[in-house]
Order: sequence, then C-alpha cells, then structure tokens
Amino acid sequence: MADDKKYITAEELRKHNKAEDLWISIQGKVYNATNWIKEHPGGDIPILNLAGQEATDAFIAFHPGTAWKYLDKFFTGYYLEDYKVSEVSKDYRKLCSEFAKAGLFEKKGHGVIYSLCFVAFLLFLTVYGVLYSSSFWIRMLCGGLLGLAWMQVSYLGHDSGHYLIMTTRGFNKLVQILAGNCITGISIAWWNWTHNAHHVACNSLDYDPDLQHLPVFAVSSSLFKSLNSTFYGRELTFDSLSKFFVSYQHFTFYPIVCVSRVNLFIQTLLLLFSRRKVTNRLMNILGIMVFWTWFPLLVSTLPNWTERVLFVLISFAVTGIQHVQFCLNHFAADVYVGQPKGNDWFEKQTAGTIDIACSPRMDWFFGGLQFQLEHHLFPRLPRCQLRKISPIVQDLCKKHNLPYRSLSFYEANRWTIRTLRVAAMQARSLLWEAVNTHG
Repeated sequence: MADDKKYITAEELRKHNKAEDLWISIQGKVYNATNWIKEHPGGDIPILNLAGQEATDAFIAFHPGTAWKYLDKFFTGYYLEDYKVSEVSKDYRKLCSEFAKAGLFEKKGHGVIYSLCFVAFLLFLTVYGVLYSSSFWIRMLCGGLLGLAWMQVSYLGHDSGHYLIMTTRGFNKLVQILAGNCITGISIAWWNWTHNAHHVACNSLDYDPDLQHLPVFAVSSSLFKSLNSTFYGRELTFDSLSKFFVSYQHFTFYPIVCVSRVNLFIQTLLLLFSRRKVTNRLMNILGIMVFWTWFPLLVSTLPNWTERVLFVLISFAVTGIQHVQFCLNHFAADVYVGQPKGNDWFEKQTAGTIDIACSPRMDWFFGGLQFQLEHHLFPRLPRCQLRKISPIVQDLCKKHNLPYRSLSFYEANRWTIRTLRVAAMQARSLLWEAVNTHG
C-alpha cells in the first residue's frame, strides 16, 4: 500500500521560523505553534528559539506524558522527510521513559516540607535577632541567616517553576509568589522568562541571557564583536566601558557577584512595568510590594546606618555564594554563537554545563543543583533524584564520548576565574590598542 502521508523537508520547515509563522517538528510530525506561543505556559522564548526545527528531545525534557495529547490540534498534516533519530537521542529518550515508568518524576520526597520549615526557622531567627538582640555581632549574624534563607527559598522557587511541588497548580503558584516575590523580592515571572530561555539555549552567547552580562563580564572574546541578543532584542555593545570592566573581571568577579542581587531587583522591576506580556502581572507586583514593605522595615529597626548598610551587604554577600555557584556551572563550560539546535539536545547540555562534586551532606546547601548536567537533561526531575541518576548519566556520556565534568567547588572556581582571566587579557589588549591609537 502506498504511503499517502504528506512530507516536507527540513529546509522547508526552517522557513517557518518566525513568531507570525512558527512550525516545529516533534517525532517527525510537523505542528503549527504560531498561535500557541501566546498561551504557552513556559513563555514564547523557548518555542521561538527552536522555531523551524525538529525539537523532540526538548519537548520530552520539559513536558510530562500528559502533554502529548494536546499536540494533535496543532498538527499541520505534514511529516518531516528523512526524519532520523541519533543514537544519543535514542538512549536519552529511553532514559526518560525508564525514569517515568519508575515514577522518579513524581517522587519528590519530603524535601519541600523540610525546606519550608528550615526557611521559616531562619526567618524567625533573623527577625527575632534583629528586634530583640542588643549585640552588634548577633545582628550581623542575622544578616547572614537572612542570606542563607534567601538561598533556600530560591531553590524552592526554582523547583516550583519546573514542576509541581504542591498538590495543585494553585498552591504551586502561591508558593512561587511567596518564595520569589514576597520573600526575596525577585519576581517569579522574571525567573520563568529568563530561566526557560537559559535551559533551551544553554551557553549560546546570543540566545542565553545567563551569559549576557556586559559591560561587567564576558566569558568569551566572541562577545567582543557586539553580538545581538535575541533574548533582550538589542545589541550587546562591547564599547570602551565594557573593555575597561572586562579587562579586570577576574578581580571584580566576586565583589560584583556579592551585590548582584541589586541587578536582579532592577531586572524584576523592568519586566513587571514593561509592555511585554507578563503572566499574573498584578499578583507579581503585589508580591514585590510585600517584599519592599517588610525588608526596609526590618532594616530600619537597626540602631544606626552603619549597621543597616552592613546588614544588607552581609545578607547580599551570603546569597552571592549561590550566584557564584550558578556561574561556576556554566561560565567555564563550552560556549557557542547562534540558535540552539533541537537535534543535538543531549550534546549541547553536556557541553554547556559543569557539575560541582560534593558530599551528600552538602546537597541542601547547593540545592541539589550542583548536579547541573542532570538537571539540564531532566529539568522536571525533583532535585532529590539527581544524585541517584548521576551514575547513569555518566555512563551515557562515556558511551557516546561526551564530556561529563564534575569539579570540586574549589576547582570550579579556578576554572571560572581562569576563563574570565583569558577573556580579560584579550580585552585588555584591545583596550591598550585603543588608548595607543587615540593617544
């Protein structure tokens, strides 16, 4: 019997790569996602980044099995000609299936309850110490405890953004707003917007917002070419100011990261009060208002401005350890320029991530996200499962001759500083060349 299916080539599929005309292929079937991107819970960026491509592995990574039934209404009637699955993708999809059958995506353990209780305890100690202690050192210690609470809250917000940590979507959204907006002052809407883009375009210099830190940081000399950020829709200008800051970035990295929270506050406000479509905008704004009510009030109860400034700086610096961790996971990994490709999902995640090796006793501190590759490959997997699957991922990387980099916290810092220093020396040569040229 003759095959009566209609086919299009990969080249024809690539023509449908705009927001107003967006097709993607999943398991060789072509879908029209043009209208869906406006409603997509993960935002429009992840789909736009994979527009006009075969995107099966990315779809599997981010969606539960129940999502497949919604695809049929977007089916164009076309199939992708010469649809092939690489050996790496076959093994990856097999693992996803095995983990699903074993119920690993549903087994969240008691980590959420423990984390919530721990955060509540830290916040209680912070408020009690600030209000009732007469000791300068105790009050400064409370600043550190607040920073530690923010770290743990961020892990909960991160988890709730990737999968349901509560019994219903409504309670999950409530935890997101409480954990992100009300307690940390960082909007969960901003986090979803940037984080989903980061996952899909891991370590693409022009697509991944987590590597776009000019004028203060540049992890590669490719950023010296003033690339266009597809995420922000503007040029990442490498001007004289950038040359100066980047030239010394291996020295300024830790001081800047200590206060990088300020930038997150600014980015939150810029998004919430922009013209861009923001899901639950009002709820996010109200949550931010809660933070900017209780935090300044708490700080204002300290006896003098010296203590107030030190308290804020200490809380920011402690949370900065977490920001350092996330930089370690990616800054020294492989980078590339251009659109992410849907047919090399596994390869791109292994190339763009670095794990941090630590004792199981430290999993709470790193939030389980020290297993960064495992998390990138299986973002819906509860972090309590990441250590368990690590040996399996290592074996798969070894089988396909792909990198699996797991470094101690110290070594990861060395790699990151070395990466920043290499780019700094290249920027410095450009800076001195410009000075000599213009006298």
